[in-house]
Amino acid sequence: MSDKTEPNRRLVLGAGTAILAAASTNLAQAETSKPAVVSPLIATGSSALFPVAETTNGKVRGLDVGGIKQFKGIPYGASTEGRNRFMPPKKPAPWAGIRDCYDYGQTSPQVPQDSRIDYIRLIDFDLQPGGMGEDCLHLNVHTPAVNDGRKRPVMVSFHGGGFYQGSNNHNAYYGDPLARFGDVVVVTPNHRLGSLGYLHLADLGVPAEFKFAGVAGIMDLVAVLQWVRDNAESFGGDPNTVMIWGQSGGGFKTSTILGTPTAKGLFHRAAIQSGSTLKVRARDAATIHADMMLKKLRISLKNIGTLQKISWEQIIDAQAAVSLADPNTANFFPVLDGTIIPQHPFDPAAPSVSADVPIIISSALEDAALFLTNFNLDEAGLKGIAEKLFPTRGESIVALYRQHYPDKSPYLVQAMILTDSQWRRAVVRQAERKHALGAAPAYVYCWEWPTPAFNGKFGAVHAVDVPTAFHSSRGTMHGERPDAQKMADRHAAAWVVFARTGNPNAAGNPQWDPYTPETRATMVFADDTRVESDHRGDFRKLWDDINPPLNQGQG
Repeated sequence: MSDKTEPNRRLVLGAGTAILAAASTNLAQAETSKPAVVSPLIATGSSALFPVAETTNGKVRGLDVGGIKQFKGIPYGASTEGRNRFMPPKKPAPWAGIRDCYDYGQTSPQVPQDSRIDYIRLIDFDLQPGGMGEDCLHLNVHTPAVNDGRKRPVMVSFHGGGFYQGSNNHNAYYGDPLARFGDVVVVTPNHRLGSLGYLHLADLGVPAEFKFAGVAGIMDLVAVLQWVRDNAESFGGDPNTVMIWGQSGGGFKTSTILGTPTAKGLFHRAAIQSGSTLKVRARDAATIHADMMLKKLRISLKNIGTLQKISWEQIIDAQAAVSLADPNTANFFPVLDGTIIPQHPFDPAAPSVSADVPIIISSALEDAALFLTNFNLDEAGLKGIAEKLFPTRGESIVALYRQHYPDKSPYLVQAMILTDSQWRRAVVRQAERKHALGAAPAYVYCWEWPTPAFNGKFGAVHAVDVPTAFHSSRGTMHGERPDAQKMADRHAAAWVVFARTGNPNAAGNPQWDPYTPETRATMVFADDTRVESDHRGDFRKLWDDINPPLNQGQG
């Protein structure tokens, strides 16, 4: 064994000895029926292995893992069950002593994912530790140090899964690699999802106390940022240097928070990965979905209080059933309520409330492969799909893609067509509207490095750039490949310097200029990472000419 590995071996053996000693002590105590004796150090304070930080609600104890302090399941809000259901988030009750934060808190109730689906296995989205429940307003912190007076950037990640599924307990959002790589504080919160976070009751004639039910999940995210403002310094962070970001549903949330006045001043940079959201849900559509839910639950307006008495299982069961009638109800969306969300986030213009916040906006080359399972699609089938979706233009659409991508499988060409007509167009609109404000810049990237998993059949699919933002290449998506780690180095370097300065130009990466309608500078993350002007401009012009409706909230 080499000298380099010997210290780790001694550490493991030492830990094993400690565990055996503790087990022997516990056995002896059990045999004599004597109460366990807790070390005064652990009971009252901090140690090198068990760091303690002070929050506004009480002290929390975490665990040092190779130099990174991790705190899991810190409450930033009270339980949302019972009378707190559909209400704005409330602060957690203060606690005495020290609260152990060694494991994840609950995830918001949701319909679980089916692991038989290849894409679900690709991103391990069926693996969501922590259990489900309404006591879900918790967050996780990974930091290089506590109580050291340093002013590190704080990077707050909103998880993916639309507005109706997922959690930051998922291993894709593990903050350790990024905190270690960038000397930053990483915060990953959970919050209310689905109908529990976005059931718009206000226009059904219910009591005024329910008026925020359609935006409660967004109010949770604002509460997260308020917690960061009040507690960042205890975890070695700077409350005046806060970056928010997310992919897919996390991008939806980031887009929405950029237009939320109550979040103003609580963050200073933002990044949106494959989640550009121009509009939230209109009140009339949201009211229809709320009415469908009440009918399914057999709750009338006269006994609306029953909504806070039934189990969350009944609510999620009804949500799942109603979604079969109208798929839009499955992805309950924040509502244009006029107060918390006074205007659509990026329609008809970028939000002035966050004009001074620089942003990064992106998509992946084959984002839409997320939804597609026809892996054996042939050329004739590809042309048939294109003609069905875009009558009279299908043949010319496929011809243009084949001109540029002669070797791509029909499945991946199909994915690019759907991605470019939706995700990429939303990226361009969002960037153009941000630029039009004439304040802080927008930076745009396209992720083209494909996942090697499943023999590469998914290409550069939705979520391929989630691990790399966390400086991680482990797991099914990337498989610990050297080229994957190279992409993680490039991506995380841009993320960290952007969090610190508001400019994503990192040493070793190409010069990345802001996006303007004149140059359309785009970072292309690929084996040959580069910056191009008007990247894939032929396809941008094609879809501007066809101009299909932009569907919000897909992902």
